Amino acid sequence: MIDLLKEKQAVLDVQPAQSGASFAPVLPVDIEARAVSKRFGDTPIFSDVSFRLARGEATALVGANGTGKSTLLRCLMGLIPTSGGSVHLLGQQANTATGRELRNMRAQVGLVSQKHNLVPRLSVLSNVVHGLLGRRPGMRHWSQALAPQSSRDAAMQALERVGLADFANRRADRLSGGQSQRVAIARAIVSAPKVLFADEPCASLDPSAGEDVMELFFQLVRDEAVTVVFTSHNIEHALKYGDRVLGLAQGRIQLDATAASLSAAELRGLYD
Repeated sequence: MIDLLKEKQAVLDVQPAQSGASFAPVLPVDIEARAVSKRFGDTPIFSDVSFRLARGEATALVGANGTGKSTLLRCLMGLIPTSGGSVHLLGQQANTATGRELRNMRAQVGLVSQKHNLVPRLSVLSNVVHGLLGRRPGMRHWSQALAPQSSRDAAMQALERVGLADFANRRADRLSGGQSQRVAIARAIVSAPKVLFADEPCASLDPSAGEDVMELFFQLVRDEAVTVVFTSHNIEHALKYGDRVLGLAQGRIQLDATAASLSAAELRGLYD
C-alpha cells in the first residue's frame, strides 16, 4: 500500500502547463520543514521530512502510533530541538530561535491538545485569559480578577465564539470533557494566532462530542484564515477537515496529497 501511495504522489507532483492570462495568487508559506530529522539517543524517530504549508491551509498529519506525529508537531512549534534539518515558522527559523525571537514567534501560535490542561480550581474565564500570556506576559494575566478590561473582553468574546459565555464564572473542574475542550479552544484563539496546532484534539472525547468540537474548531479557523496542522487517528476527520494530508510511516513522509484526491482505503494503508 505504501508503494501505491508513492505512485499516486508521483502523479500529483506533475504540474500542469499554465494557460490563460490570470493565475491564482501565491500564498505566503507559514510553515516549512527542510530535511528535518529527530532521534532520542540512539533511537531514530523520523528523518528527511520536508514540506511547505501555505497560509490558511489545514493539514492533517496522520500515521500509526509511535511514528512520531506529536514529536514532529513539537519540532514545528520550536518546543523541542530537531536533530537535523531546519524548521521555519512564520518566516523565522524555529529550531534555532532563542530568547525574544522564540517568545515573539510562539505568541503568534496557538495549541489545542487532547489533554485540555486547564487549571481546575480557576474559573473558565481565567483559563481563557491565560491564552494571552504569550502576547502579554506577567501576573495580570494569571487571573481574570487581575486582568485589564480589554483582556477580559477578549476572553469573553472567545467564550462566546465557542458557545460557553454563560460558563465564564464556573470552575474548570465542573465542566464536561466536551466543554473543557471548548474552553481550551477559546484559550487558543483568544490571542488571534496566525497558526494553530492541534494534537489529537478529540482523542479524549466520545464520538458525538468529538465531532462537535471538530466542527466548531474548523469553523473558527476558516473564518479567520488561520493555518492549521492537526494530528489525528480518525481517517474520516483527516479527509473531512484537512485540505492536505501528510502521512508519516517508517520514519519518513510517505504521503503528501490533497485530501480531495484521497480515499479512506488509501489512508488506511499507512497503518499496515
